[in-house]
Amino acid sequence: MTEGNPVRRTTILRTALSSALLLATAALGFTPASAADRPAAPSRADASLSPGLLTAMRRDLGLTEEQAVDRLRAETAARGVEGPARRAAGASYGGSWFEADSGRLTVAVTDRARRAAVEATGADAVLVRHTARQLDAAKARIDRLEAPAGVASWHVDPEANTVAVHVVEGHRDDPGVRAFVARAHRAGPVTVRTTGDAPRTFAAGTVGGDPYYTGNVRCSIGFSVHGGFVTAGHCGSPGAAVHGWDRSYIGTFQGSSFPENDYAWVSVGSGWWTVPVVLGWGTVPDQLVRGSAEAPVGASVCRSGSTTRWHCGAVLAKNETVNYSQGAVRQMTKTSVCAEPGDSGGSFISGDQAQGVTSGGWGNCSGGGQTWHQPVNEILNRYGLRLHTT
Repeated sequence: MTEGNPVRRTTILRTALSSALLLATAALGFTPASAADRPAAPSRADASLSPGLLTAMRRDLGLTEEQAVDRLRAETAARGVEGPARRAAGASYGGSWFEADSGRLTVAVTDRARRAAVEATGADAVLVRHTARQLDAAKARIDRLEAPAGVASWHVDPEANTVAVHVVEGHRDDPGVRAFVARAHRAGPVTVRTTGDAPRTFAAGTVGGDPYYTGNVRCSIGFSVHGGFVTAGHCGSPGAAVHGWDRSYIGTFQGSSFPENDYAWVSVGSGWWTVPVVLGWGTVPDQLVRGSAEAPVGASVCRSGSTTRWHCGAVLAKNETVNYSQGAVRQMTKTSVCAEPGDSGGSFISGDQAQGVTSGGWGNCSGGGQTWHQPVNEILNRYGLRLHTT
């Protein structure tokens, strides 16, 4: 895909799909490839099984094409099972996750009598000690503590039935970290783990050829909503002007929150359009967005960003509190997908379902790392926005 000036189109494009792809790349600050160069868009029935997506999953998850196809289909089924299984578990619900080996959703329950009802929905069931409500309450108590820089994050781990507190490697014996961990243990069931580095956001200084700028910060567009797009809150404050890679005006930050949250939305005008597309950067076909059903822990997920483009991994945790140097951000989803500066705000997508916008992480796409995203449904609900879907 070649870079170019975003064109303010005055003619009506002839087909709906061509319009979506052309306008999406214009809004992102790139000129689309010709129709002859672009892979055919997948049909609605097999949208999550595009060749480009399978290629990325083979590369990043170490799967064969057959394994990638089977996994995507199993994850789609698991999303459908999660709601009924949770209702069947009732008050004994202890959390759920996708098991890549079995291709099935596993649901934790504290009441043995509920196992049969959960399994009748098509999920597997395991018996645990603590309910999800108890674990969430313990995490909420930890959220009220002030965390030192040596503590990276904490989240409820349903598979281990505990609250996992992640300490930056080499800092576990720091006095402040030890004091925090001691207070966390008093909050409820806690397991302390080590992580490779402190989390950081993935904004970047000014360089050319990227989706949008606010001031001297470069970030990535997340998902189109009717009237604009969503992105990361640390990329700009309300009222800040947004420009494309060539400095042409796109719109304005209408709402933004960071820290505590890391989300924002930008209104779009001046000849720019919004469409339900995640840019594939020529690595994979551009992905159409058809909804925002949340993928379970363990499911595969891919990310599009302006620095490292397209990478895939798996959902590692949900509702994690991330302790950035600027302050804690709550209700984040952790993944094994890599990212680098400039990827902030970019799209996390599972199959054809929007998941969230890139916030930050540690590591890079050469040596690996982990990345957090702010769930997109939370952003939509906060600002009363409607996701642009096909």
